[in-house]
Amino acid sequence: MIYQGSALTVAKDSDGIATLTFDLADESVNKLSSGVIGELQEAVTAIEADEGLKGLVIASAKPAFIVGADITEFHGLFAKGEDYLVDMNQRVHALFNRIEDLAFPTVTAINGLALGGGFEITLTTDFRVMADSAQVGLPETKLGILPGWGGCVRLPRITGADNAIEWIAAGSQNDAEAALKIGAVDAVVPGERLEAAARDILARANRGELDHRARRAEKIEPLKLNAIEQMMAFETAKGYVAGKAGPHYPAPIEAIKVIQKGAGESRERAQAIEAKAFAKLALTDVCFNLVGLFLNDQAVKKRAGAYEKQAAAVERTAVLGAGIMGGGIAYQSAYKGTPILMKDIKEEAIQLGLKEARKLLSKQVERGKLDADGMGERLANIRPTLSYGDFGDVDLVVEAVVENPKIKGAVLAEAEQAVGENTVLASNTSTISISRLAQNLTRPENFCGMHFFNPVHRMPLVEVIRGEKTSDAAVAATVAYARKMGKTPIVVNDCPGFLVNRVLFPYFGGFTKLVEQGADYERVDKVMEKFGWPMGPAYLLDVVGMDTALHASEVMAEGFPDRMAQDGESVIKVMVDNDRLGQKNGRGFYRYEEDRKGKPRKVSDDAARSLVAEHAKGKQEFGDDEIIARLMVPLCLETVRCLEDDIVGSPAEADMALIYGIGFPPFRGGALRYIDATGLAEFVALADRLADELGALYRPTQRLRDMAEKGERFYADPADASA
Repeated sequence: MIYQGSALTVAKDSDGIATLTFDLADESVNKLSSGVIGELQEAVTAIEADEGLKGLVIASAKPAFIVGADITEFHGLFAKGEDYLVDMNQRVHALFNRIEDLAFPTVTAINGLALGGGFEITLTTDFRVMADSAQVGLPETKLGILPGWGGCVRLPRITGADNAIEWIAAGSQNDAEAALKIGAVDAVVPGERLEAAARDILARANRGELDHRARRAEKIEPLKLNAIEQMMAFETAKGYVAGKAGPHYPAPIEAIKVIQKGAGESRERAQAIEAKAFAKLALTDVCFNLVGLFLNDQAVKKRAGAYEKQAAAVERTAVLGAGIMGGGIAYQSAYKGTPILMKDIKEEAIQLGLKEARKLLSKQVERGKLDADGMGERLANIRPTLSYGDFGDVDLVVEAVVENPKIKGAVLAEAEQAVGENTVLASNTSTISISRLAQNLTRPENFCGMHFFNPVHRMPLVEVIRGEKTSDAAVAATVAYARKMGKTPIVVNDCPGFLVNRVLFPYFGGFTKLVEQGADYERVDKVMEKFGWPMGPAYLLDVVGMDTALHASEVMAEGFPDRMAQDGESVIKVMVDNDRLGQKNGRGFYRYEEDRKGKPRKVSDDAARSLVAEHAKGKQEFGDDEIIARLMVPLCLETVRCLEDDIVGSPAEADMALIYGIGFPPFRGGALRYIDATGLAEFVALADRLADELGALYRPTQRLRDMAEKGERFYADPADASA
């Protein structure tokens, strides 16, 4: 044994081949934490000191190779400032360069996932051999940074600038076939042949059949592009990537600039450029929030995983109601491998549900995700029925009939008689109290909410709602089923609107008040879209459906009359009364026309503008900051109330629910991170100013005032972690 640490070992065999194996103790995956980098430094020193070595294999003892740097360290490290980060990266560059400069040929055996720094370390070796099931990539731009340990330097020299730009800017994970195609790896083999293939490459290099020195020279020397080729590669890419990334995500464009600046430089000079750019991006608010988003996502998944471990098996399911929503639920379940019964009382509804599932599966075939046989298998997982005949064998039933408490209550009571004693019943309701619906049931402990968001196949969030009598077993089974469907479940407690709609409707309340006071709703949409929302509030109401929004707003007003009751007739009610329901009937705040792909395209509508003008009390101009404040403050305050009322268990879950459920701008981190970024004292002062004019919807809670006075935050201060 040349070196033994808690994260890696280096062993030497009788042929003089050293194997550096990553196997981080007490962890399921390998990560490049500060401690692991320290051990790697010691291991490389030991390798350099052994004069009898003829080659090095870098490998992993875990199913994944290395998933990247330890992101839990990022906030603390980044808080140390630009000079520290530049120096840190330069020290890692020097270490990786020592691996690249070893006196004998080197190869990495990529057995599983190799991402970020985990992939960057593979680029230091002369050769890479990859298991056919493995994936590689540089996802740093998704965290608001760029590859900082040589990815922007080595990958373009190995694969060519175009391929490297595509991988780095997109932050994508790539399979073995794609990696081999662009030359990111040298061979792809079945996993069981990986070690033998790596050793064979070293043997061939030592015999002179493979020129490892030429490989190194390509990585160390400037990129071989003339001025015209550079312009074509980089300027064209910048324009395309800027259009895809948008103005709020600077990292992809910055990564291209770093590759461009380093293209004509030596290895060390290009690495210095990369280190400087990494440090600058690491200190941006966008990076801070995207890293926070990643950490929140991990926390949410960990909590869901804990529920899943307690859950009884969910192998057979059913959905009640076969419309667009029921068809979407059936599709998602079938596509992810869980057979599902789809019941309705009308044959035409059954056909509509099957049509929806077929349409979605056909799109997967068009995208190359499925072949015809795969589509047939998934479709066979959906069994349409007009009766409860086979419901005795299902483990979980999702009720997805119309949003009416009497109808839902009757259907649930009927279904309960048809299923087994331990079958979980779940209602896909967006507003109706789970405890109220449970009053119709003889086994309320087996009942909970399972709120999907439309369209089901695209929206990642599922709210799992616990009623007053819901058992832990019912919650656990529903969470497990949601995860099997590929969704992110977040468990919330029962209240009007649950979490997401309860938070969304104060946002709409701020909007309707603005319109009532004479704001131009199209301008409001543009301001909020520039702020980062995928669509402004008027457009979003059109997509939700004005009748649906009116019903939900009435539920909210009944539940929280002190702040959500509307004085007089709202603009949403005006729209419904004039049969302007939004996209569903082609006219709402906007008019909708089909584009070339048959999708609805919004256009300005003079009739809608006139209707809104008649409703408004005069006409008034509002500045961008005022518009943002009047919409964001009530949304953020309601999120605070949900946390204080124990509707949601943690700031991480609250923020992720808003990002996954209603498209809260990810680069802003969520409502509670947004308050932290504003500063609690500043936020409370802003809310008080608005509340004096606009009322209780804008009034901070006492707990929030106390937090502001004490200088507290919803999330830990990163400066504390870096101390």
